[in-house]
Amino acid sequence: MTGTRGPTTDGAGGPDDPNGPGGPDDRDGPEGTHGPPPSRSGPAPTAFVRIDGTPLHVRVEGLGPVCLLTGGLGSSWFDWDLVVPFLTPYRTVVRFDRPGYGLSAPEPADRPVPTAAGEARRIRAVLDALGLPGRCTVAGHSLAGFHAEAFARLYPERTAGLVLLDGSAEPDPRPRPAPGLRDFAARATAAAATAVAVPYLLGPTVRRTVARATTVRHEDLAPAPLVRRCYRTGRSLRALLRENTHYLDMAAELAALRRTAPLPAGLPVTVLAADDGLSGARTEEWLTAQRGLADLLGAEYRRTAPAGHLLMFDRPDAVASAVLDTSRGPG
Repeated sequence: MTGTRGPTTDGAGGPDDPNGPGGPDDRDGPEGTHGPPPSRSGPAPTAFVRIDGTPLHVRVEGLGPVCLLTGGLGSSWFDWDLVVPFLTPYRTVVRFDRPGYGLSAPEPADRPVPTAAGEARRIRAVLDALGLPGRCTVAGHSLAGFHAEAFARLYPERTAGLVLLDGSAEPDPRPRPAPGLRDFAARATAAAATAVAVPYLLGPTVRRTVARATTVRHEDLAPAPLVRRCYRTGRSLRALLRENTHYLDMAAELAALRRTAPLPAGLPVTVLAADDGLSGARTEEWLTAQRGLADLLGAEYRRTAPAGHLLMFDRPDAVASAVLDTSRGPG
């Protein structure tokens, strides 16, 4: 993947989706921010970088060593809003929306299926496009834990630390057959649903329902105008279906990568698991899987409670502490 050098703030060359970012008027206003204004001089809070021809929405805030936050399946940049104020006094914080999510344009139909290595390359391209060529602490939530770990394995010279936030864990993943056909089916399903306005009518409601179910506070803290704007689009549904379709493929790909590309010696790694405080078998099974992931990676294991899977809402302080405590020096 290649990126343009430096961000633009005009959504250059808008996407092929009429609901996507199309120009300077397609930006969120004050309702999209939590906490203090960014203290970093340089890239605007709302900006776009072109990666392989696709405009991606990025946010860069704060000062200090670089950390990048990447969200799980269906996440947008504002899901990190409560975490960022804890980090910006000490870190340069980078957030970006993968293609189709948030304010980012969708990828063209001829692009390859989502892979862990491809997402690791995208992370590197975003950092390069922003003029941040040094080491970076990468924090991945849920599915994006695959992407963050792949980045650390494929680009050890760019990695200062690895943080997996309630990361996806598959003990014995097997790739599914016919990835191209499955990808076509995901795209076709999204197109058919969009044609009859399913995302427009139900997208924000589904987003809020899922968020409420995955937090102990049972509420979606994301700003309602931004949820409506980002989740009633066909591009967000297409991105979600594509990533979900290839979830096990990415898990199997990462399992193979673990055998061929070891993590750098001495790399700080933290696994932060969300404990919802319930004593049921499902909670214990999940925490056991998270501890197993930490053992596999030689990582520090932390548990935060009470917190649901969307732990950025329930415990933003614990998320920020894990990021701040996980990094290596520039040497």
